[in-house]
Amino acid sequence: MAKTKTTTAKKKSPYIFKVFRGQVISSDFFARHWLPILIFIIVIMVYITTKFTYRTNIEKIEALQKQLEIVQNESSRERSLFMSRIRETSMQHMVDSLHLNLRVQPQPPFTVKK
Repeated sequence: MAKTKTTTAKKKSPYIFKVFRGQVISSDFFARHWLPILIFIIVIMVYITTKFTYRTNIEKIEALQKQLEIVQNESSRERSLFMSRIRETSMQHMVDSLHLNLRVQPQPPFTVKK
């Protein structure tokens, strides 16, 4: 009767305790199956490396897209500024060629109060 109590007590022990004590997977299991375990670990490490590289590259792409948008906006602004200067210069050359004696005022216009 004492034997049945101890056997039932061993059966009731939680699975976690067996894992911690090494009763579920023994060192003999690792010795027999070392190659598949090694391949499994290598596959997991390659997966983690690939996932990390993927996420890092996605972050770089997003940063470069933001930078590209900023540069495109600056390019558009500089182009419009350049085109306005070109138009102003071409108009000034045309006025000078016609000898109209018109010039750009250095000061903005102002109103005279009465």
